[in-house]
Amino acid sequence: MPQRISKRAKANAELKPSSAVEAAEAISALKKFKAPKFDQTINVCMHLGIDTAQADQNLRGAISLPRGIGKSKRVIAFCPSDVAQQALAAGAVKAGGEDLVSEVEGGFMDFDVVIASPDMMRVFSKLGKVLGPKGLMPSPKAGTVTPQVVQAVKEYGAGKVEYRADKSGNVHAVIGKMSFDAEALVENLNFFIGAIEKARPATAKGQYVKKITVSGAMTPGVQIKYVNAAETEE
Repeated sequence: MPQRISKRAKANAELKPSSAVEAAEAISALKKFKAPKFDQTINVCMHLGIDTAQADQNLRGAISLPRGIGKSKRVIAFCPSDVAQQALAAGAVKAGGEDLVSEVEGGFMDFDVVIASPDMMRVFSKLGKVLGPKGLMPSPKAGTVTPQVVQAVKEYGAGKVEYRADKSGNVHAVIGKMSFDAEALVENLNFFIGAIEKARPATAKGQYVKKITVSGAMTPGVQIKYVNAAETEE
């Protein structure tokens, strides 16, 4: 049975740019689409020329966008007792060591991000099978294992963006909400693109950024016009 296409989807298909456009024009196009009643999350997807089977090309990290992303995150912190109170004051839902491990093992999962100090790795490592499949295991590469626990709690609680390349070389991230003004979304988008450009693995060969698309949670994707810096120099 053929799938029924909604009136909104049909209307948005007609509004979608037929080719890649500049960042500001892409954001403007998103705002012109017929939208649902809720405030949509705006996402960016960058398709990169990397081989994630190579450890040094398995791109992963976290950044704070200049205009935020319009939502906070629930953070827990594995840290020594003398830091736990500071982490709680900074906004952590829970903070501690063995006691917090026991809570998570017992089924507590009301959190979005896990921060840990390096000296606690042996304590929370037993949670790998619980946190790993959900993408919540702290990692030095992602900046979630850090001696600056309190600062990390503040940043992630405010919506610091984590990114990680999937097996196909795609990096996804939230850059804000549809209710943001266009200027804020463009600034966040360009900041994120710049961060991924700077994170290019030294061993990556050929074209690095192959395609960039932005979309709302319920809108078509709009492709961003992108020119490699190396190309502009030629």
